Amino acid sequence: FAELHAAVPGLPLASSRVLPGIVLRRDFTAYCPTDGELRALLVTEPLRPALTASGVEFVVDSEGQYQASLRWITKRTEALMKHLQSNNVKLLLSSVKQEQVVIYYAKLYGVSVVECLSSEEMALISEITDISPYAPFGDNMDREITETAVVTFCQPLLLASKRCVHIGFTSVSAFQPHCLILCGPVDGVNEQHAAALQEAFTMLQQLFKTVHQ
Repeated sequence: FAELHAAVPGLPLASSRVLPGIVLRRDFTAYCPTDGELRALLVTEPLRPALTASGVEFVVDSEGQYQASLRWITKRTEALMKHLQSNNVKLLLSSVKQEQVVIYYAKLYGVSVVECLSSEEMALISEITDISPYAPFGDNMDREITETAVVTFCQPLLLASKRCVHIGFTSVSAFQPHCLILCGPVDGVNEQHAAALQEAFTMLQQLFKTVHQ
């Protein structure tokens, strides 16, 4: 319930509504508008490649070597974004903050980015879409990307003065997520209404379980 409702103080209760899909309470880091269905990717690690594996020492003997290493990282990052584009990936949903070079090439190749998703949000998206996070730097980065989710729409949403991300997913099960936009004059009223609604949903869950049994 926490990931499927958003409280908006400062608006009348009558402004409350139910929206299809989910609402992420953060803004796009990069937004590239697109029409129709698109493919989304979940990531849980930085997409800017590291020069060495964790615990391995990397020794640079000269400024030239250091600059060459940076150029390699930049080219590798660009190649990854080209690879995403060729697989029709237009949205990155990341649980970590990405480096600026990743955002630069994401914008260049038309990939929208949303960063710093919570573990609960990532788990909800995985449940809806039945996909796992993508690991980009394995032995074969050029392989076809299969860990993609179908997104029916992806757009900014303004809730009072807060910019959010509104996404519609094609669910792999009967679960069709909707988000409750709960408006009220102050936070305290919204919290009371949210608690009452959550209790009502819990009661309905128990009722349907009893009927099913």
